[in-house]
This record gives sequence, structure tokens and C-alpha cells, in this order.
Amino acid sequence: MKSKDKMIITKILKYIGEIKTFIDGYSYEKFSNDRKTINACVFNLSQIGELVGKVSEELQEEYSNIEWRGIKALRNRIVHDYDGVNLNMVWDFLTTELNELEEKLKEIIN
Repeated sequence: MKSKDKMIITKILKYIGEIKTFIDGYSYEKFSNDRKTINACVFNLSQIGELVGKVSEELQEEYSNIEWRGIKALRNRIVHDYDGVNLNMVWDFLTTELNELEEKLKEIIN
């Protein structure tokens, strides 16, 4: 693995860790009524999406089980239509897909 990819994945894992800290103990109701947490999580998701776009094509091809394009697309939806962000979709990603992404990225690093 290229050192650049390792650095990118390490940063993504840091953002995932921050998001998990922000939503620890939260329900969807609590999340959807907490603007600070929403903003913090959406910011971190946008950072993750930006970094995913910088992962080398080789690594993306090697680990095609990761939805690289879907993560980048989520980032684009957040950044280009922030007021229209679907909180249900964001919450679903945070509580289900984010854990799976974290596991897969940790496997790559190890």
C-alpha cells in the first residue's frame, strides 16, 4: 500500500472515531434535535468523502468491497445541498454503514 493511501485511511478512521464519539448514546430523535451534533457529524462525513476521493485507484480496485463512490456521492450531496440533507439517510449511514466502513479500513491498515 502506498504511504499516501495509508495516511488517508488513517485520517478517515480519525473522523469516524470522532463521529462515533459525537453520537454515542444518541437515538435518532436526540440526534435530529441537536444541531451541533448534526453539524459536527456532517462536517466529518464531508471530510471522509473528500478523503475517499484521494484514495488511489489501485487501492479502490483492490478493495472493491468498499463503496468508495457511494461515500463520495454522500459527501457531494452534503456539500452541495446542505439545507436539503436527509437526516434519516445521514443517521442510517452513521449507525450502520460507518461501523462497517471502519472495520474494512482497519483491515486494510493491518
